Amino acid sequence: MAAEDPAVFTSSTLPSDPRLLATVTNAYLGTRVYRDILHANGVYNGAAGDTHRADIPSPVNVRMSVSAEGSLSETFSLDTRRGTYIHTIQSSHYTVTHRIYAHHSLVHLLAFSITIQKSALQTEPVTVNLHTQFTPKSPDLDLHRGADFEGAHYLYGKTLIPEVEGGPKPTIHLIWTPVPQSVTLSGDETEKTWEFLTAIAKSEEDVKKYFHEGKSLIASGFLYEYHTQAWAKTWQGCCVYVDGPLSLSQAIYGCLYYLLSASPPIGSYDFQFSGISPGGLSNGTQNEDYWGHVFWDQGGKFPWESAATGQEVCPEKIYGDQEIHINGDVVLAFEQYYHITQDLKLFQEGGWDVVHAVAQYWCSRVKWNPEEQNYHINGVMPPDEYHQDVDNSVYTNVIAQRSLNFAIDLGSQLCIPIPEEWKEVRKKIKVPFDKTRRFHPEYDGYCPGEQVKQADVVLLGFPLLHPMDSEVRRNDLNMYEPVTDPTGPAMTWSMFAVGWLELKEPERAQHQLSKCFSNITEPFKADMGGEL
Repeated sequence: MAAEDPAVFTSSTLPSDPRLLATVTNAYLGTRVYRDILHANGVYNGAAGDTHRADIPSPVNVRMSVSAEGSLSETFSLDTRRGTYIHTIQSSHYTVTHRIYAHHSLVHLLAFSITIQKSALQTEPVTVNLHTQFTPKSPDLDLHRGADFEGAHYLYGKTLIPEVEGGPKPTIHLIWTPVPQSVTLSGDETEKTWEFLTAIAKSEEDVKKYFHEGKSLIASGFLYEYHTQAWAKTWQGCCVYVDGPLSLSQAIYGCLYYLLSASPPIGSYDFQFSGISPGGLSNGTQNEDYWGHVFWDQGGKFPWESAATGQEVCPEKIYGDQEIHINGDVVLAFEQYYHITQDLKLFQEGGWDVVHAVAQYWCSRVKWNPEEQNYHINGVMPPDEYHQDVDNSVYTNVIAQRSLNFAIDLGSQLCIPIPEEWKEVRKKIKVPFDKTRRFHPEYDGYCPGEQVKQADVVLLGFPLLHPMDSEVRRNDLNMYEPVTDPTGPAMTWSMFAVGWLELKEPERAQHQLSKCFSNITEPFKADMGGEL
């Protein structure tokens, strides 16, 4: 018996909660299958504090059914290896396949197909009913019908409310193949496929160009092949294979799929990528997955959430004001990229500006404490969001120190003079530590036993790699594991798992990793843990 493919998630039923349906996305377009809306990269509606991904009516919201006597079996699959959702209906004499995908290289295209295959014993026609409730309306867009193009319908418009007063209102242009009520394979045919295409862009010229290109590839039989080839190239560069239970491999494929499907494909792309938001492009309407905001966008003082302009749009002001560790988190990503690639070109062509600006930000944010003879960072919210307006969050101060370390080292690599202030702050910034109990207090005045929301101090070990001996590492894990909210974000427990693996305690690590798995939902491995 062939082993089950860990990259394909299959079920005979659909989840009752529509949030758990499979998503098909790329860096520009995204939708949840059987949902009446889709979203496009950078297209937001609403003023700051209320801005959210604009709901665009979805022509790919189509369900199929077969009216037939006799026994029928159905399966619903998400093929993460090929970035495709597949619905199959099968009888003893024919198979019907509905395939939906967001093209992984031609990112302005969404497509679906219906294929009917029948055996020689089936001499009667086979009809598949197509159910769609598409309406050319949106609460976020002023939409208008345009003249049909190459047999397809055309819709265009712009958002209603700009993010900032006087700011731009993103435009959207949509061309899609009309969907009939049914398709039929005649009695003398054995197989036929019907292809349906949707193109979305920000101008009429572009949307017509992309639709024509997609239609030409359908005619030559290469549209889906180019999509799967692009996915194969993506997986070749980043797949993770593990020994262990099938559920572990499935979890890894699922997590990677939802991340990679929202990222630009390998190679060039012809649009400005606005970043990945929680839940990806398939979600982000009002009151859903942070409203589609992008976390930790551009600048020296990074916004907690941003949309189209890069300015702060978080509905709750305190996060943007106080959870400033994100500035260091972004620079940590730059640092990890550099250590992996040794690519100085990125920093010569603009990356240094970000590293420099964040270093300057930290130096402007610290305050000299004459009693302790060190620099403090006061009035912050640590990663643990149950606490606010605290002084010297240990994670925040260590990430600031690490930002400055990297800025100093990188400046030397680029032969750029380094301000002495950077070196002084890096050397003398306070890192809270309890010498008696030999652990890191989360912030000045933290009382052991006080509940925390999520991984915070334990992040000092990984990913920050802050120097400490094994006793301190163990004390931090033992101190914070029992007081971390069990309903907090699922990402928390993987950080404890890493810590216990460092200390060569695999059983405790496995226990924490199992907590992560409990948030991966069936059947399509969507992660509903805590933050999302």
